[in-house]
Amino acid sequence: MDEANKLGFRVRTYRERLGITQEELAERTGTNINLIKNIEEGKEYPAVGVLIKISRALGQRLGTFTDDLFVKDPLITRVSERTEEISAERAPDYHYFPLGKGKTDRHMEPLYMKIDPKCEEAISSHEGEEFIVVLSGKIELTYGKEKYVLGQGDSTYYNSLVPHRVCAVGDCPAEIFAVVYVPF
Repeated sequence: MDEANKLGFRVRTYRERLGITQEELAERTGTNINLIKNIEEGKEYPAVGVLIKISRALGQRLGTFTDDLFVKDPLITRVSERTEEISAERAPDYHYFPLGKGKTDRHMEPLYMKIDPKCEEAISSHEGEEFIVVLSGKIELTYGKEKYVLGQGDSTYYNSLVPHRVCAVGDCPAEIFAVVYVPF
């Protein structure tokens, strides 16, 4: 079973356990019903911001939908073992590599991300906080009505309830480490 189908099965299972309809889940997450249907049918893997909203609406942590195995502490992810697992058709310019997969009791979602120069990602807003370190390239952070450009070595920490977006700047991709915290 591929990642989109695994995710869809899990979303549908937790939604049905709560006895809510797809329409109610769409309303709770602020998304449209077609997106929820496509996710549950395994046709679409949502961007992390949407997945966070779904996990919150279903009363689960984000890792509930992305983890397949349990790993004893300490969890070590070698650079050679990173795999792109959270890629989104809705956000094709973002390539997500989870770094906490297998740590079932985690409260943060650490990610290594590659962001292509062409940015079409919508503004996002969700509960929690985010911390980002730019590894290479430059990113533009839209935070509320302000825009900030960050280069290699720069970092940002912000409240993710404020509408935000991270895009690569210029003609080169950017690489970042991001840690997303969503209260449970």
